[in-house]
Amino acid sequence: MKSVALLDYGSGNLHSAQRALARVGADVTVTSDPKIALAADGLVVPGVGAFAACMEGLLEVKGDRLIGQRLAGGRPVLGICVGMQIMFDRGVEFGVEADGCGEWPGTVERLRAEVLPHMGWNTVRAPEKSVLFNGIDPDTRFYFVHSYAVQKWEMPVGDTIAAPLLTWADHGGDFLAAVENGPLSATQFHPEKSGDAGAELLKNWVESL
Repeated sequence: MKSVALLDYGSGNLHSAQRALARVGADVTVTSDPKIALAADGLVVPGVGAFAACMEGLLEVKGDRLIGQRLAGGRPVLGICVGMQIMFDRGVEFGVEADGCGEWPGTVERLRAEVLPHMGWNTVRAPEKSVLFNGIDPDTRFYFVHSYAVQKWEMPVGDTIAAPLLTWADHGGDFLAAVENGPLSATQFHPEKSGDAGAELLKNWVESL
C-alpha cells in the first residue's frame, strides 16, 4: 500500500480528498509535519479559495520548502485546484498579485468567460502517454469550481528534458486543466469530487508512486 501525505495548511478540501485517496487504496495521513510529508511515497497539496490566502497558509507551514525538497529528490507531488495554481510563479486576483512556489513559470489569471465561476462538469483534452488519464475515455467529464487559471504555458522546451504533458479544457477560452512534469503533477479540477472518473485518475497517480 502506497503512503500518501495530504498536506494540511489551512486551505483544502481535506476530508473528501482523504476519502477519495483511501478509496483507491492509498494509506493517507493528513499532516503538516515535514518529516511525514517528506517520507511519504506521495504528497498531495489541495487548495480552495484565493491564491494569496493559500500561499500565506502554505508559507506558514513551510509547505513551499517541502514541495521543493520532494521535487529535488524526484519525489512525487500532486496539486489539486488552487494547489495546482500555487505551483506557478504568481497569481493575480482582484488586482492583487501574489508570488507562488515558482515550480513552473506562468501567471494564474481570471478566465475570459461571460459566466464565472466555471462551476460544474467539463471535458478535458489529455495528451497521449498521460499517466493521470491512462484508460480514461476522452469524453469523460471532471468537476471544476474556479474563476482563475493558467491560460498560457510558458516553460521553454529543451532537448535534454522531457516536455511536460499538458491537458487543456475550455471555458471562454483554453486553460490548463492538468500538468504532468516529472514528479510534479497537478489538476485544476477536483478529482475527489469527480466521482468514478476522479477515482480512476487518483488511482493512476497512486499506482505510479
